[in-house]
Amino acid sequence: MDNVQNIKQRFGIIGNDTQLNFAIGKAVRVAPTEISVLVTGESGVGKEVFPRIIHQLSNRKHGKFIAVNCGAIPEGTIDSELFGHEKGSFTGATQTRSGYFEVAHGGTIFLDEVGELPLATQVRLLRVLENGEFLKVGSSKVQKTDVRVVAATNVQIMEAIQKGKFREDLYYRLSTVEINLPPLRERKADIHLLFRKFAADFAQKYRMPTVRLDEQAQGFLEQQQWAGNIRQLRNIAEQLSVLEKERTITAPLLRQYLPTTKINLPAVINKNDSGGDFTSEREILYKVLFDMKSDLNDLKKLTHELMNTSNIDQAKAQHEGLIQKIYGEKNPSDETMPFEAAHETTRESTTYNDNFDYAEEVQEAETLSLQDKELELIVKALERNKGRRKAAAAELGISERTLYRKIKQFDLDL
Repeated sequence: MDNVQNIKQRFGIIGNDTQLNFAIGKAVRVAPTEISVLVTGESGVGKEVFPRIIHQLSNRKHGKFIAVNCGAIPEGTIDSELFGHEKGSFTGATQTRSGYFEVAHGGTIFLDEVGELPLATQVRLLRVLENGEFLKVGSSKVQKTDVRVVAATNVQIMEAIQKGKFREDLYYRLSTVEINLPPLRERKADIHLLFRKFAADFAQKYRMPTVRLDEQAQGFLEQQQWAGNIRQLRNIAEQLSVLEKERTITAPLLRQYLPTTKINLPAVINKNDSGGDFTSEREILYKVLFDMKSDLNDLKKLTHELMNTSNIDQAKAQHEGLIQKIYGEKNPSDETMPFEAAHETTRESTTYNDNFDYAEEVQEAETLSLQDKELELIVKALERNKGRRKAAAAELGISERTLYRKIKQFDLDL
């Protein structure tokens, strides 16, 4: 315990919570080893302190310590930042550059927000963790590095693994030892201690008397959920120090600086809220509409195929099956209406009858219609040209010989 208290004083850690003490003791025990460590916890709980504890208490304390915020580096450049690149490997690469893993050789690298790494970069990182090898962007030469990796994340890694956003093998390689930090709402006895520390720091910084909480304000402070954890508490202490003339803070006054509704930071996503239900219902509605559109397209396609099939019984069975799919187990009151209506939309002059070949009837109707039209055009052309067959043929766009054949075919008396 004495060792834990010394660590708190050395690194400015405030609080006596049991879970916090356990996490510090775990960091102290793992520090002298070369084991990879994963620090987990909500945003704002102070995860960034623990990699420094591990580095300072390790055999690498005289080496470099590099902290990298993986979530702040664009996906297109993160490989170059971590592993370096060769000159000309991409647009803008005017010279060869060493990456963090090369620079931190012999020291410790802290990968904050490691859950935000792209999958391709995760593969590269896994190779470094397994055998210390990496490739610069644009290079085929394998390089070696001796770096200890400490990572931190506020993402639920197991959920990310299930969604395919984080590699499971990388998780188990990073979390050889996992240190979890409790949220501030679970450290109620430490809340007032932290507030007093922050208030004293800001009083010194802004050269003004220290703000203090009365008894009711202390109780009110401890009952808050602190979605932003220590970071949020620090901001409240700074606002009170700067904005309030009265140095004694009461509960009603403190209430004005705290949100009236619970706010979930990006690190904590509530998937069971009403917004999620609305999104689910909307997606279901879209799916139903797309299915209906697909069914209607199938109905149009089947109707078109009916025009070219000789098996009317099979076509009717397929049609009724599709109608049953669209309308349910029971069709509308007149079960033959959808089938007949489909025929009427394509050829209104034809009525469905089981005793004749539908395709042949349609073909015959089309042929008669063309013959009548052709005869009508020939007669009109001859009348306009006063029986002059050569002129009529030129107007119709056919040869005079073809016109003679047509006159004979239709038995025209001219």
